[in-house]
Amino acid sequence: MARCLVVGANGFIGSHLVDELVRTGHSVTAFDRFSGSTSMFTASGVRIVAGDFMNVADIGEAVDGQDFVFHFLSTTTPATAENDPTMDVRTNIASSIELFQHSVDAGVQKIFFASTGGAIYGNQPEPVLNENLRPLPVSPYAIGKLAIEGYLRYFRTKYGIDTVAFRISNPYGPRQRAHKKQGVIPIFLNRMQQGLPITVFGDGSMVRDYQYVDDTVKMMVSTVGRELDHDVYNIGSGRGATLTEVLEVMRTVTGIDPLVEHKPIPSTYLDRVVLDTSRYEKQFGQLAPRTLEDGIRSTWNHLVSEGHQ
Repeated sequence: MARCLVVGANGFIGSHLVDELVRTGHSVTAFDRFSGSTSMFTASGVRIVAGDFMNVADIGEAVDGQDFVFHFLSTTTPATAENDPTMDVRTNIASSIELFQHSVDAGVQKIFFASTGGAIYGNQPEPVLNENLRPLPVSPYAIGKLAIEGYLRYFRTKYGIDTVAFRISNPYGPRQRAHKKQGVIPIFLNRMQQGLPITVFGDGSMVRDYQYVDDTVKMMVSTVGRELDHDVYNIGSGRGATLTEVLEVMRTVTGIDPLVEHKPIPSTYLDRVVLDTSRYEKQFGQLAPRTLEDGIRSTWNHLVSEGHQ
């Protein structure tokens, strides 16, 4: 049983990560602001440390005594980073470096980092993206993620601490908040539930690698306590779906046919993102992932049940 700190434990992926770590027998400390009255994760026996990611003392308290640190907190989203690129540098990158230094000082064995699997590669000629490609990010959010990956490499080289970056595709599922303007599936479902129109950038042919969040965290947690052959792994379904296909599944699941408004594609958006997960599968095996329809149905049912509470 490892002592695991999850930084960003009350976020979308972080809360599911806490649940999966506890389910697989690990001791978990959850670090986040916890500004709401309840925790998003459902696991019991979790040690909660409420603090500010940008407060050095708070980070130091959380890291002390941990075997593994999971850095799953971001102070920005793709949209907010685009609106203020320097904020990503001042907050995300600077505080990540502080976290890594505290981890070294506290004797942490390994740092796991939630990077981004699509935007970090940028526009590539290959239809499926593998980890050997040179990253060519064009958005501030992805540029920041790549910079943090670079600092992980620095700390590994200088101090010998183990590190791994998970380049995560487009996870979706329960607890993903539509108001954060990140994640097309919760945004669309939320608007459909309210009877509002939805916005599609371009003609709906944009392709993304959507993965149900339970499958995302299972892939990552299965690496805990194992020797890793690489310091970067793609985490995704390995399958692409167009926005049009996603919308069609949503119509089937919800029985709602929303009004669709089309807008021009922003210049920093990528047309196609599908991750090659063969590096992960070669070392850890292949999961039996949920289908897009099963995942969207589960997400929709959760959204509807929340509205009836």
